[in-house]
Amino acid sequence: MLVSYKWLQEYIDLEGVTAEELAEKITKSGIEVEGVEKLNEGLKGVVVGHVLECEKHPDAEKLNKTLVDLGNGEKVQIICGAPNVGKGQKVAVATVGAVLPGNFKIKKAKLRGEESHGMICSLQELGIEGKLAPKEYAEGIYNFTPDTEIGQDALVALNRDDEILELGLTPNRADAMSMLGVAYEVGAILGKDIKLPNPQPETSSEQASDYIKVNVEAKEDNPLYVAKVIKNVKVGPSPVWLQTRLMAAGIRPHNNVVDITNFILLEYGQPLHAFDYDKLGSKEILVRRATNGEVIETLDDVKRTLTPEHLVITNGTEPVALAGVMGGANSEVGSDTTTVLLESAYFTGGAIRKASKDHGLRSEASSRYEKGVDPERVRPAAERAAELMIELAGGEVLEGAVEADSLDVKKAVVSTTIQKINKVLGTDLEMKQVEDIFARLKFETSVDNDTITVTVPTRRGDITIEEDLIEEVGRLYGYDNLPTTLPVGSSTPGHLSEYQKKRRVVRRYMEGAGLYQAVTYSLTSAEKATQYALDQREPVELAMPMSEDRSILRLSIVPQLLEVLKYNIARQTDSVAAYETGAVFLKNNNEELPEEREHLAAAITGLWESHPWQGEKKPVDFFVLKGIVEGLFAKLGLESQLDFQKAELDGLHPGRTAEILLNGNVIGFIGQVHPTMQKSLDLKETYVFELSLKALLEAETAPLQYTAIPRFPSITRDIALVVDKATAAGNLEKIITEASGSLLKEVNVFDLYEGEKMEEGKKSLAFSLKYFDPEKTLTDEDIAKAHNKVLAALEEKAGAVLRG
Repeated sequence: MLVSYKWLQEYIDLEGVTAEELAEKITKSGIEVEGVEKLNEGLKGVVVGHVLECEKHPDAEKLNKTLVDLGNGEKVQIICGAPNVGKGQKVAVATVGAVLPGNFKIKKAKLRGEESHGMICSLQELGIEGKLAPKEYAEGIYNFTPDTEIGQDALVALNRDDEILELGLTPNRADAMSMLGVAYEVGAILGKDIKLPNPQPETSSEQASDYIKVNVEAKEDNPLYVAKVIKNVKVGPSPVWLQTRLMAAGIRPHNNVVDITNFILLEYGQPLHAFDYDKLGSKEILVRRATNGEVIETLDDVKRTLTPEHLVITNGTEPVALAGVMGGANSEVGSDTTTVLLESAYFTGGAIRKASKDHGLRSEASSRYEKGVDPERVRPAAERAAELMIELAGGEVLEGAVEADSLDVKKAVVSTTIQKINKVLGTDLEMKQVEDIFARLKFETSVDNDTITVTVPTRRGDITIEEDLIEEVGRLYGYDNLPTTLPVGSSTPGHLSEYQKKRRVVRRYMEGAGLYQAVTYSLTSAEKATQYALDQREPVELAMPMSEDRSILRLSIVPQLLEVLKYNIARQTDSVAAYETGAVFLKNNNEELPEEREHLAAAITGLWESHPWQGEKKPVDFFVLKGIVEGLFAKLGLESQLDFQKAELDGLHPGRTAEILLNGNVIGFIGQVHPTMQKSLDLKETYVFELSLKALLEAETAPLQYTAIPRFPSITRDIALVVDKATAAGNLEKIITEASGSLLKEVNVFDLYEGEKMEEGKKSLAFSLKYFDPEKTLTDEDIAKAHNKVLAALEEKAGAVLRG
């Protein structure tokens, strides 16, 4: 909302309060003033001149040579290129030495051999936007009315000595979308009375009801419709004061009739519409919902197709206006209009908002109807407009107004107590102070002991509950005056949960291991939805997906990471290692929403190590990724609970895939991407793993214990075992660990042999066993006792024999 400081002074005495000071007071009371613009800032030396003579420039077809009287007997020659300059006009003249917008200084000049002592200005050259200038002056200079005094400051004559306050209104403060609403607000802030218009237009003996009748079918959308008839109007330009009022508020002047309706919209916040009565084609106004496919051509010359959700004003048969949004071209007021039908109505916001949105028409009228207008201003606004049409258009207002009224206006009645006010605001106010605040707001009040009851005027539709009253007291008492207190009570410092701490450990470990974090979509396609899923369930589909590729909630992170690898490989990044922690979504038949589980996944391809100087290259393989997983479990203190179990899973290489077990429970998988999948993605040998991060981080770990540096030596024994080819090295390692007792501290596999000298169906696995006792030096007898137990257990449980 743009508020003219000079215009505001017509309703309230602002003596001693500058525009900047007023802006600060309004902001502190709860409505933000986003800026104050001084319209004539930096401008000087512009006066009203009288064109005494005007003739074509002797050497330039598009220039005119004029003689202009600047007042006080001073006459100067000015060369002007405006096509509409003419003898006898009153114009704005920038004299020699004048300064125009952009710090443009006027100097004496010669144009095609003729001297020019100044410049005749257009409105744009005086800082008025071209879209706001009246159409007749959009391409030329501005002409003042003949009675304008010569020599006076042209900026004052154009009301450019004004300042504009831009209010940043929230949707609930629709009352401040009018000059009268702002006047009420400023009056309450300053504690001053306001002067309201009191329209009392003279009327003729003819009755408006003889010219028009009004029917409303859509009473819920339009509970009040008021029509007035004004005859013998003379359509023409508006006076300068009215044009400048509109331009300062961001509205372009058209003609006196239309400008009056826009002026009332700004003054009262009540939209009006003027119809050319003779173009209506009937003596009836019917307000109804549009029929499906019905067409109206609006004032912007666009034909719009309507639906039953749109409210229209009709002449009984065809639409003549899209209610509350824009009038129709078939009933537009023009230069030949002599009789005006004036509409002032109360439309509910829903219907107007729907039409405005559907047709992309956001008008000053629709924005006010959407937020809610004051039902008690509908009639006064029509009377004020009729009065101005008598004054500015020579109109004759017919007696009475034709109405369709089913509006039940009820003022809100809200109560609160002085104790509640002081408790919420932290103040120590007395009832008299509270009464004074509501009196400044022009609210009716009654007091019963400590309870104050307020009858809220209809212009303040935002006040409906007790808390609204307390807010009014607080903002007008002054937020700066509210006492400041520190919170009372115990507080708990913020900290990370154990789960969050461990998740950070996981991320730091993965990045320390050389993997980059990726963040991918949680949405995938139907083709990829079930790939690599740890828990195979029916996928969850979106009701309104953005595309087919993003239509289903993912069950696994791996497919997205493979896309990350493909994207980077296609851009000449030969080696990529990425990980992601994120949610997968599992359909829960008993619940409306899916179950979310946090997973950790990684994908690597290319070279793991590259040392060109030494000529060393190590490509990614299964054991690189397995080592990363083992290191992660060790970092979390879970290495003793980790196990791998050979598996065959869809999408993974059948001989290079294993399940990841935590305490014997499968929580994930690790393996090489199946060659056919690699080929479809244009990837080289690629390895992935995915596991349940929740299961990993919620697993119990033993307290961390430190062991002293050993004082006694350890002893190593190597054994080579012949076993069936199907026997896994991990199973043998488990048997060794369980059978060895407390002396065995470390066991590692270091050799595998399946050569021609080995018996068919057999293989040889070699293990290194390290024995150690922190209390003494081990003897051969101690080692032999423990070692023999290991060999016996291997033979008994796995059929393993020592290789000769």
